[in-house]
Amino acid sequence: MKSDSKKPYKYDTIALGGTFDIIHKGHEALFARAFQTGEHVVIGLTTDEFVSSSGKKIKHTFAERLAQMNAYLSSNYPDREYKITELDQTFGPGMFTNNIQAIVVSTETAEAVDEANRKRRELGLPELKVESVPIVLADDGGKISSTRIRLGEINEKGNRSSL
Repeated sequence: MKSDSKKPYKYDTIALGGTFDIIHKGHEALFARAFQTGEHVVIGLTTDEFVSSSGKKIKHTFAERLAQMNAYLSSNYPDREYKITELDQTFGPGMFTNNIQAIVVSTETAEAVDEANRKRRELGLPELKVESVPIVLADDGGKISSTRIRLGEINEKGNRSSL
């Protein structure tokens, strides 16, 4: 007899992506949503080449960012499985398969999913569901970002007072 128990996760597979140069409170909100709603979590981590081509300035290499992310995720989600893939373009190839049902984005980057969904429709794939996370603000009211942390304006938690 089949159980009527409710599926514990909203999605089988959910994705998110980014540079994750310095993991901060905003990133933590994205990871939290992914692990709350997806049974399987796929994280695209931008390659050094893609970061460079987009004009971003970062502190850590891909290998360092990958190690930092693995340490954070294994510490905060010890009983969960996840996959980190190299992201060398805006959307990785996995975005255009049936394997991923949803994507986690900040409200700041949610519009970019429209492009991915347009391409998915052209391929006859269902649109990605969007899990949008509000921008996390620092104690000064500005957004928390790796750039502001590198500049010494705030720390990873968004505080000015404990620099």
